[in-house]
Amino acid sequence: MLWAALAYASGIIAGTHLWHPPVIWIAAAAAFLAAGLYFLRRRNWLAAALALGTFFSAGALHIQMTASTNVVDTTLQPLTDGQQVEIIAHVTREGRFREGSPNETRQILDVRTEEILTDDGTEIPAHSGIRLGIYSTLPAGSQLPRETRRFHYGERIRLPIKLKLPRNFHNPGAFDYEGYLASNGIAALGSAKIQDVQSLPGFTGNRLELWRSRIHSSIVAKVNLLWPPPQAALLDAMLIGEEAFIDRDTRVDFQRSGTYHILVVSGMNVTILAFVIFWTLRRFRLADTPATILTILFCAAYACLTEVGAPVWRATLMCSIYLGTRLLYRDRGMLNALGTAALGLLVFDPQQLFTASFQMTFLCVLIVAAIGLPLVERTSSLYRKALAHWDAEDYSTALPPRIAQFRADLRLIAEHLARFIGHPWSLRLVRSLAMISLATFELLLVSAVMQMGLALPMAYYFHRATTIGLPANVAVVPLTQLLMPAAVLAVALGYISPLLAKIPALLTAVALQAITGTVHTLGGLRLADLRVATPSLAIIAASSLALILAMMVVRRRALLAAAGLLALLMMSLALAFISPRPQIRTGLLEVTSIDVGEGDSILLVMPQGRTLLIDAGGPIWGGSSQFDFGEDVVAPYLWTRGISRLDAVAISHGHSDHIGGMASILKDFRPKELWIGLLPPSRALDNLIAEAHSLGINVVRHWEGDKFDLGGAQVDVLFPPQDQPTALEPKNNDSMVLHVSYNNTSVLLEGDAEKAVERRIAALYHPHADLLKVGHHGSATSTTPEILQAVHPTFAIISVGYGNSFGLPKPAVLQRLQASGVRVYRTDLDGAITFYLDGHSVTPALASLP
Repeated sequence: MLWAALAYASGIIAGTHLWHPPVIWIAAAAAFLAAGLYFLRRRNWLAAALALGTFFSAGALHIQMTASTNVVDTTLQPLTDGQQVEIIAHVTREGRFREGSPNETRQILDVRTEEILTDDGTEIPAHSGIRLGIYSTLPAGSQLPRETRRFHYGERIRLPIKLKLPRNFHNPGAFDYEGYLASNGIAALGSAKIQDVQSLPGFTGNRLELWRSRIHSSIVAKVNLLWPPPQAALLDAMLIGEEAFIDRDTRVDFQRSGTYHILVVSGMNVTILAFVIFWTLRRFRLADTPATILTILFCAAYACLTEVGAPVWRATLMCSIYLGTRLLYRDRGMLNALGTAALGLLVFDPQQLFTASFQMTFLCVLIVAAIGLPLVERTSSLYRKALAHWDAEDYSTALPPRIAQFRADLRLIAEHLARFIGHPWSLRLVRSLAMISLATFELLLVSAVMQMGLALPMAYYFHRATTIGLPANVAVVPLTQLLMPAAVLAVALGYISPLLAKIPALLTAVALQAITGTVHTLGGLRLADLRVATPSLAIIAASSLALILAMMVVRRRALLAAAGLLALLMMSLALAFISPRPQIRTGLLEVTSIDVGEGDSILLVMPQGRTLLIDAGGPIWGGSSQFDFGEDVVAPYLWTRGISRLDAVAISHGHSDHIGGMASILKDFRPKELWIGLLPPSRALDNLIAEAHSLGINVVRHWEGDKFDLGGAQVDVLFPPQDQPTALEPKNNDSMVLHVSYNNTSVLLEGDAEKAVERRIAALYHPHADLLKVGHHGSATSTTPEILQAVHPTFAIISVGYGNSFGLPKPAVLQRLQASGVRVYRTDLDGAITFYLDGHSVTPALASLP
């Protein structure tokens, strides 16, 4: 079944990249099937190979047939031009609360429209998915309740709204937000104030889903009654998949320690609960068949309640197959269960093959089944036999000499202990300690193999090398095995009597405190914060081959098995500590404006390969958000370029849309220097400088008149002067203005400098440049005729957010640029844009997006 699943997956990949008419794949499948049947009694190996060809053709046919059905709904597109419309809709996904500003809370919910009313009274029937943000605000100083009005599944509502289309950041390596929403049936986004939302009579939806959502909400409410808010937030995520109140720092600690699968509902949760339920039912002397059926039903109900989706259903399917084989009196082969589950899920939805979740789930199980268990079988499981029939004196004669000697040594130790605690207790103690030691060894062994085997997908998808994943999981996984059943029991008893729930709730709290303490301690280590760039094709191929080799030789002679594991270890270390070659062009000055929406982030690569990042984007007005522009936008672009370290970073000035993402850049790329100019009173600036000092980064202040060489390019600082007065808060005219030149080509980088600074620079320096980074995102406060006349650029780049509420860039600015003969590029329309300055000319290049 594993080979069949791999053949089907290969067909899906082929069908995605090699399009052929469906009749070709149908004919191929029929031919493979007929040939396989012909050779079935003649050449079994050939018949098996031809059968795999049938699966391959079926996979290619399936993906091509389903691709045409996954079309994004475009009904709402004409209504996303900024006009206000009124919609009548019903809730398809219950509201999820998100943290906002101190006096604001917001609720995210999905709705499906029933009817849309435009300003001119036109009624448009539409059945499109919309993701809504419903905002509630209170006067300053008021206390927001944790729970406000929640919108429930099936509820019908009416509200005025301005719709907008979802948009990706147009950078290589950017998350496909549009595709993610489309896969969930979402065609547009919108927001509204809660007082503008009108409830309508009636219910629209599925009654079964209504009950499911009510039970889900009830469990979340019960968790919040049984545990205090910080613990309840974590347990909501671990037990039922409700991640609304998990802050970003907590997420990062779990990610850094390699234990993020503990924080979210994963296959491990299903496995633990299935084991506990089955064991409990058998202890109550329930027969094997009903115990198995009830366990599978419980797992399915749990998967339904969590709302996590595919990952939990995958684990439920594998667990069901694994348990079901017991009823057929078959050996429970994990590889067969894995192949059957994979094949079933790919037949249901072939697009899952291309998701990181699907790939890592099955790779994880494959590593355990193909490497971990064989290693356990040839090591600790042999010694477990020495502990069987512990009271039998003559059992040693049935064991191999080495295992018999181990048993004899343990019993000899028990005889010595018997003088102090008695013979029965000494035997029990020695056996228990031996079992614990073997279990610990097995956990260490399997965890180590998993960490090595998952090093490639972790580096490729998440740009992390989980250097402390082994000790973290060894400590956390056993605690999770205590936490999960205790928490489920506490919630169940909570519906009967809060008093009965106190003991399991206390056990849960103790286990949770131990888990979070371990995660925060290990996740806070500097060694844990090892970020890596996208691996090169050579490293990807070598790592894949090492993993396959380890799987092939693990059951062979000890020397070969050790060689396979050593190869896997070496490749995992290479992924962590050998940086790929950056994708740069030497001998050129590169200037790339990264698409960070309404903010700035510019990468300069000098002719000799040194790198400088100026600004890192951020939220407008410093708004609180779980979204980190440095970690989620700028860093993925750099990692995709193979850039693991930066030589220097600079902040033009202290506004949040320029420095909001810089803290993550400092942590992820460990530059040698941080350049700063003016330092007005600002908590954000102070925190950033403190972070740089804690990381050992040299903080350098640059002033007007500084000139120096950086990697073959000349850098001139044109503003600010040392005697420039500072305001009481960061201002646009604090901006550090840089003129960077390479031979006869140059770029002027203004930050958000406004008219006064531009006129000063034009009058004092007449800074001619081939490329101009337009000041203040194309606002009317900048790009004066004086600076255009002095610079006389050929090209200009405007970093600006798509459909921004400020109306930037201003038409007057665009007209001035056009009148000056400047060719303008914009990140809102063009995405990430790169300019290559070769010393004689400038060549623009748009980013190549997948």
